[in-house]
Amino acid sequence: MLVGRVLFAGYFLYSGISHFTNGKMLAGYTKSKGVPLPELAVMTTGVMLIVGGAGLLLNTYVQESLVLLLIFMIPTTFAMHAFWKAGHEAEKIGFMKNLALIGALLMFLY
Repeated sequence: MLVGRVLFAGYFLYSGISHFTNGKMLAGYTKSKGVPLPELAVMTTGVMLIVGGAGLLLNTYVQESLVLLLIFMIPTTFAMHAFWKAGHEAEKIGFMKNLALIGALLMFLY
């Protein structure tokens, strides 16, 4: 369980850090999806990912961390990876990966 939790939390921490190290690129992608205030959206969601991932990693405020990550993941999945609109296989893969992550978050929450 410990190894799985560390790996799972690490994914969210890495993604959150990426929101800051690759912020301009991600803001451009976010803007292309029609998200208002893309720079703010990227930074805000980066914080959500880091805080949620850290909570899981440190095993503190776990339920709150899981809910925070779900609040990020659910709308992001549908807004950013709407493969049925874009028709790109990469978007379909991102959508399906995010569904799996949402399922894992829900299992941890249970």
